[in-house]
Amino acid sequence: MKRRAKFITIEGLEGSGKSSVINFLEKLIKAKGFSVIVFREPGSTDVGEKIRQILLDKENKRLSRHTELLLYLAARTQLIEEKLKHAFKKYDFIICDRFFDSTLVYQGYALGLGAIVEKSVKMFSLGITPDLTIVLDVSARSGLKRIKNKDRIESRPIDFHNKLKKGYLALSKRYPSRIKVIDAETNLTEIYKRTEKVLRNKFKKINANSK
Repeated sequence: MKRRAKFITIEGLEGSGKSSVINFLEKLIKAKGFSVIVFREPGSTDVGEKIRQILLDKENKRLSRHTELLLYLAARTQLIEEKLKHAFKKYDFIICDRFFDSTLVYQGYALGLGAIVEKSVKMFSLGITPDLTIVLDVSARSGLKRIKNKDRIESRPIDFHNKLKKGYLALSKRYPSRIKVIDAETNLTEIYKRTEKVLRNKFKKINANSK
């Protein structure tokens, strides 16, 4: 699929600070004179938001890991077909809070679905791969401490969240040209500085003051 926009995804453990970094990136890109739109996964469509409610509801204790996988994939394909495909033609940059790397790590690595996730992610990403993925790296405990009211995923045992960290680091070694890891244990100013450096190194045109 021919596209115009550069696709940036932000990943990380629960409480890693994704929202703050996304807000920073959106403002930075706009300040440079480029158009940008932000999405989140699961969500950003009516169907996706309903699926998100199911996935994060702590009352859904009997939701199986396979069902969880299918729901995430369903929300993603809805986002791609309803909004992402159009956004690629309309904007200079797209930022997404999570994408298929979350599925590879959460359902594939931490929940142990492995090969099933690898195949399904490839199939249901519909040919779309991020140009840049930034992983905000924090320890499981420090990330969870930042969250007051935990949802179904955030409420899982610490062992699950420790596996997430290992999964993201493993992915970054597997795809070093696309996935860049940033230490998110430090202060926001330093995190923003490192994020901007990654952005500039990846997209040379962002170094210019305007298009």
